[in-house]
Amino acid sequence: ELLTCVMSVPQHLEVGAPVELLFRLSNNTSQPLYVLTWHTPLEGLLNDIFRVTREGVEVPYRGVMVKRGPPSASSYAALAPGASAEARVELSQAYDFKLPGKYRIEFTGRVMDMATKQAEVPHPPGKVQELELRCTAVETTVEGR
Repeated sequence: ELLTCVMSVPQHLEVGAPVELLFRLSNNTSQPLYVLTWHTPLEGLLNDIFRVTREGVEVPYRGVMVKRGPPSASSYAALAPGASAEARVELSQAYDFKLPGKYRIEFTGRVMDMATKQAEVPHPPGKVQELELRCTAVETTVEGR
């Protein structure tokens, strides 16, 4: 795989504590990659890009939904060969973790465009190179006080 992603969250949290997720995107190739950050945690939490469930029941997204025009070159993250980009997002700002229980968090976003040369970004519509990202889901247990 060209890109891999790894996520982590604290394994145990108290009710009301922030739920901070660390997202790491790694370039596994021998060439630089330019990755559109939209719909990934690298731009923050600006869309419903996770599937959060508590004891198997879906937790609805209550965060912002950003609409935008075409991307600019500054919307891309540059990843050198073998390098990673990391971002932290606070999930409890957009998903409700107030009830005790076991929560499972899956990344449902994707890489909407990617290039190997900086001069190629942004790609014109119709030339974008979308890439599905497979991240292993993570779990945390929220415990009542």
